[in-house]
Amino acid sequence: MGSKHVKAVVAGRGSFEVPVFDPEGLRGANLECFEAAKAFGTTWQWGTGGGFSNLARSGALPVKNYTTSLYPEHESMNGQTLRTKFEVRSMPCFRCAISHVKEVTVTEGPYAGFTGEEPEYEQLAAWGPQIGNTDLGATVMLTREVDRLGLDCNEASWAIGWAMECFEKGVFSLSDTGGLDLSWGNVEAVRDLLGRIARREGFLGDLLAEGVMRASRTIGGPAADWGVHTMKGYTPRGHDHRGGGRWPELFDTCVSDTGTIQASWSGIHPQFVDQPPLEDAFDHAQVSRVVGDFSGFRTFDDCLGICRLAAPHPKPLLACFNAVTGWNWTLEDARDAGLRTITALRLFNLRHGHDPRNERPSVRYGSVPVDGPAEGRDIMSRWEEMRADYYRRMGFDPTTGIPTPGTLARLGLEAYAPDAG
Repeated sequence: MGSKHVKAVVAGRGSFEVPVFDPEGLRGANLECFEAAKAFGTTWQWGTGGGFSNLARSGALPVKNYTTSLYPEHESMNGQTLRTKFEVRSMPCFRCAISHVKEVTVTEGPYAGFTGEEPEYEQLAAWGPQIGNTDLGATVMLTREVDRLGLDCNEASWAIGWAMECFEKGVFSLSDTGGLDLSWGNVEAVRDLLGRIARREGFLGDLLAEGVMRASRTIGGPAADWGVHTMKGYTPRGHDHRGGGRWPELFDTCVSDTGTIQASWSGIHPQFVDQPPLEDAFDHAQVSRVVGDFSGFRTFDDCLGICRLAAPHPKPLLACFNAVTGWNWTLEDARDAGLRTITALRLFNLRHGHDPRNERPSVRYGSVPVDGPAEGRDIMSRWEEMRADYYRRMGFDPTTGIPTPGTLARLGLEAYAPDAG
C-alpha cells in the first residue's frame, strides 16, 4: 500500500442489514465464545500484557535481540503493573464483552502525563526487553510513536534491536548512526530512530527501512547472522520462540504461507478440536505433527474477520458461523476452508518464485539459547525431518513442498495445478 501512496481503505456504512439465520442460536454460541475467552486467559482482566511475566519466567520474552533469555525486571513491566500503577480508561471495541482495549496515562517517571493507547503484549515486548528498556512509561510513549508513524511494531523493534546489537559490538559507530547513542535502553534514541526509519532519513534510517533481513545482509559479516527473521524475509511475532514452549510458533512462522503464524496463536491448541495435545514442546516430531494437523483452523478464524481474543475456541466460533449462515459446517469443513486458503496462497507464492528451501529461520532466529529455561535446546538439529513431515501432513510433496495433485483435487483447486509444476 505504501508504494502506491495509499494511506487507508475506508468502507462506507450502508443501509443493508446482514440477515442472521438463527438469532437465538447465535446469542447462545456467542455466550459460549465469551466464557471460553474468559477461561482461556487473563486478557479480559489485565489485557494481553497479563501474561508478560509468565513468558519471562519460561524464557519466551525477546531480550536484547535474542542475545539472552533473562529479563529480571519483568514484574515492573507487565500488564498487571501497568493497570494498577497508571491511570487507565476503558476504550472498548463496539459491544465487546472482553473490553481489553484501554487508554493509559503515565503517572510517574520521565514520561509522567503522557497519554496513549495501552501497549498490547507485543508492544510491551518490543519496546521493553527487545531494546533493553525497563521503563514502563517509555513503552507507552514508543507504542504511540510507532502507531503515529504507521510502522509495524514487530518489524521495527527487530530492526532496532539488531541495530543496537551492532552498535554495542562496534559494527556501527556514532557516525553510522548519525550521532545516536544506540546503547541498550536508550529510549529517546529509539524514538529518534523510528522517525528516521519512517522518513528513510540518513544512512541508518534508510537501511533499517528495508527491514531486518535486507539490512543485515547489506552490512554483511557477522552482523548478517544477528538478524531475527525467517529466510523468506519476514519477522516473527514478539516472542523468543526458542523457549517457553514456543517451538511450534517458530516452526509455524517459517513454513507459513500467510506471512505470520498460521496454525498457532498464543500457543497451539489441538485439543480444542479433539486432536492429541502437544505434550512436549521441545519434541521435534510432536511439533511438526501439531503444526501440520492443526493448520487450517486458525486460517478459517481469520477469514471470518473476528477478534480471536473474544473467540479463541474453534467449536463455539463454528457454532456462531453456522447460526449466522444457516449452514451445518463441521470442524472438518472449517479446516478445509482454511487449508484451501493456505494452499492457494502457496500456489501464488510458488508462481512468484518462492523456494521452499527458504522455509527455515535465520541463524539467530534458529539459534540455541545461551541461558534461561531453554538453554541448550536446538530446534535445528532435526529441521529437515520436521519440514518433510509437515509437508506430508499438509498434502504437499515432502521434498519440494509443492501441493500434490490429490490435495488440489480434494480442495477444489485443480484449475491451478499448473502453478504447482
